Amino acid sequence: MKNTPAKRQVLVTGCASGIGRAQTELFLENGDHVVGIDKQAPSSLTHPHFFFIQADLTTDLTSVFFALPHTFDIICNTAGILDDYKPLLELTDTEFETVFQTNLLAVINITRQFLPQMIDKQSGIIINMCSIASFVAGGGGAAYTTAKHALAGFTKQLALDYARSGVQIFGIAPGAVKTGMTQADFNDNNGKMAEWVANETPVGRWADPIEIAELTLFLASGKASYMHGEILKIDGGWTLK
Repeated sequence: MKNTPAKRQVLVTGCASGIGRAQTELFLENGDHVVGIDKQAPSSLTHPHFFFIQADLTTDLTSVFFALPHTFDIICNTAGILDDYKPLLELTDTEFETVFQTNLLAVINITRQFLPQMIDKQSGIIINMCSIASFVAGGGGAAYTTAKHALAGFTKQLALDYARSGVQIFGIAPGAVKTGMTQADFNDNNGKMAEWVANETPVGRWADPIEIAELTLFLASGKASYMHGEILKIDGGWTLK
């Protein structure tokens, strides 16, 4: 008699919209069990294998960790915010700190909480949502670009430090993705910014969140078993220029 494989336990931050929403839906379609965290509840997302926790990742996460399962097979640190492309002198200390708390420190805190259990069972996959702003300037403002560069460094060092633990660690670095975070580019000034970005992208278009989710599902499949610590660009050729 063939054994039914155990359902994987997946954590996705930023599950309410954009890339996180697409990841959540794709994992559920794949038969996985998903716990999602976001500041706002995801609309019209009901599934018997989906459990939602409403939380602000910039706050103390003790109560959140208490409500979560003891361990996960896959963690997608996807939640993030932009900084309106502001240069340093236009950013307040609070704005800078909020971007760092969301895009970097929350990732570190969640990883610190669940990495020991992954190491104990010698398996697990962590996927951090980096950005083209992890490699080049211009993908965001001073706070966003700094935080995403730091996230790339954290991802690489984490992968090196725990390379023989059985835990795989990856980063994904999207370019222009049409999500709620980037909707202003389509709405303001008759969408001229969105048009400019598409024209400047070698493939001539924005990405859809599902394209990032499909890459996530591959990295989470275990089929990339000899790949470790890589930050995969999925940017339509933006960083080729």
